[in-house]
Amino acid sequence: MNFELSDEQQLLADTTREVLSAGYDTEKRNKVIDSDLGWSREVWGQLAEIGILGLGFDEDSGPTEVMVVMTEIGRRLAPEPVAAAALVPGAVIAAHGSAEQRALLDEVAAGERLLAFAHTEPGRRGSDELATRATEQGGGWTVSGHKNPVLAGDCADTLIVTAALPGGGAGMFLVDASGGGTAVTRHGYRTFDGLRGADVVLDGAAAEPLGAGGDAAEAIEAAVIRFQSALCSEAVGAMGESLRLTTDYLKTRKQFGVPLKTFQTLTQRAADMYVSLELARSMSYYLGVSVADGRFDHLVAARAKLQIGRSGKHIAEESIQLHGGIGVTAEYPIAHYAARLTAIEQTFGSSTDQLRYLVSQVGGYGTATL
Repeated sequence: MNFELSDEQQLLADTTREVLSAGYDTEKRNKVIDSDLGWSREVWGQLAEIGILGLGFDEDSGPTEVMVVMTEIGRRLAPEPVAAAALVPGAVIAAHGSAEQRALLDEVAAGERLLAFAHTEPGRRGSDELATRATEQGGGWTVSGHKNPVLAGDCADTLIVTAALPGGGAGMFLVDASGGGTAVTRHGYRTFDGLRGADVVLDGAAAEPLGAGGDAAEAIEAAVIRFQSALCSEAVGAMGESLRLTTDYLKTRKQFGVPLKTFQTLTQRAADMYVSLELARSMSYYLGVSVADGRFDHLVAARAKLQIGRSGKHIAEESIQLHGGIGVTAEYPIAHYAARLTAIEQTFGSSTDQLRYLVSQVGGYGTATL
C-alpha cells in the first residue's frame, strides 16, 4: 500500500510546519503556555487564514488531512487546541448536525468560534453509563452533570455535551458555554503538559439536540475514535521530533573526547527508538485510514492507542536518558515532548484501558486449528 502523501497533502504539511516554526521555539512556547490563555490568538488566526481550522468539514478534505496537520502540531509542540477546539468537534457537527448547526462551522473555520467535546466524566471508564442526564421539558432540553477533563473547555464558546437520555441510550447536545447564570460553571486549569482543560458543571443548562436527536451512542463512539486518531497523529509527530533531537545530540555531544554516537550501546538504543516510532506510525496510519474510510472500529482504535502509548513512553524515557541532565530542564524541549506524550497516553483511554478492552474481545476470535 502506498503511504506517500499527495502533492496537496505535502503542501499542507509544509505550510503548517512553516507557520508553526515561525511562531514557536522553546522560549516562545514557554512564554505562551504561561499566559492566561495558554496559546496564541495570533497563531490561531494564521491557522484559520490558511484553512487549517476547517479541515474535514466538507468533501474537499477529510481525516487524512487532519492526520497530516496533527502530525505537524505534534512535531512543533504547538499549544493551540486545533483538534480539541476545532477539527474533532467540528467534524462531529458536520457529520451529524442540522443545516442550521452546520452553519456554525463557518465561524469555527474562521477562528471566531471555539468548540469543545464534553464527554469524559470523573471516575467513569469508557463502558460505564453516562452520569450526565438530559431532561426534556416543554419541548426543550436541559442537561445536568459533571464533565472533567474537557479539553479546551476553558475557552470554548460552544460545548458538545454527551448525556444519558430519559428513555435509555445517550444523546449529544449543543450547549452555550457561557451558560447564563450558574447553569454552566467552568473552572479552567493548566494540564500536566502545559495545555488547558476545564472542569465543567452543568446544572439544568439549556441544550439543543445535535441533528435529529435521539440515541447517538454510535456517533459518540465515532467522535471518541476521531479524537484518538488525531491524538495518535500528534504523538507520532512528537515522537519523530524527540528522536531527531536525540540523534542530533548524540552526534554533537562529546564524552571522553569523542561524540556520543561512537558508543555502540547508545546508537543501539537510538535504533530501538526508531523501531518504536515506526510501529507507532504504522498503527496511527491504520487508525487514520480506517476513519477516512468511515469505519469507526473500537478494536482498531484500541490497538493503535495501545501502541502509541507504549512507543511514546519508550521514546520519551530514552530521549531524556540519552540527553542526561539537560533533558529535564524547562529551557530544553525534550522534557516538554515527554510531558505531551505522557498526557496523550492518558487521554481518551490509557494503555491499560486499551489493553483491558482488547483482552475482553479475545473470546470473539475463532480458534485456529492445524
